[in-house]
Amino acid sequence: MSDDHTHVQEFFTARAADWDSRFPDDGPAYAAAVAALALPEGGRVLDAGCGTGRALTPLRAAVGPSGVVLGADLTPAMLEAAVRAGRDRDGQLLLADVAALPLRSESLDAVFAAGLIAHLPQPAENLMELARVVRKGGTLALFHPIGRAALAARQGRQITPDDLRAEPNLRPLLARSGWRMTSYVDEDARFLALAAREG
Repeated sequence: MSDDHTHVQEFFTARAADWDSRFPDDGPAYAAAVAALALPEGGRVLDAGCGTGRALTPLRAAVGPSGVVLGADLTPAMLEAAVRAGRDRDGQLLLADVAALPLRSESLDAVFAAGLIAHLPQPAENLMELARVVRKGGTLALFHPIGRAALAARQGRQITPDDLRAEPNLRPLLARSGWRMTSYVDEDARFLALAAREG
């Protein structure tokens, strides 16, 4: 978990140029996670912490040409990589902090967040901000293209009991933040927690 935005920006700025080439096989996992959101045609969705925009193309396909797709990220270099990849054609990119989104309350149907939760400085408050911009009954997807154990192995570390993505930690965290967990999958091939915006 990051203590400040500068660290997050430095981490991702250094990795932006080759981010996609480091993880070239993640596309199907992103597409499957977006499909699980069951977005409506013409829907409005935010990719929070969008990075290089790998979710923008499946999100656009899900909501169709009449829908709204936004991608928000704190790191200019990641958004520049998204533009170089042509993903700005699928969604509007915003240089923005997910802790203070420049969006109206209840203006979205869903938020998609890949790999975001580990980088939130204040997880409960930040998830509350995501809840603010989603309509009642809307959906949040917390996603990672590999599960917790596989990610820990990749990073050469052990999973600790305080891991925010562990179901016993994540469920109450979401509940305190205006969300009700509806589905939880943590397997080698993916991590996907879905939650509904409480009314």
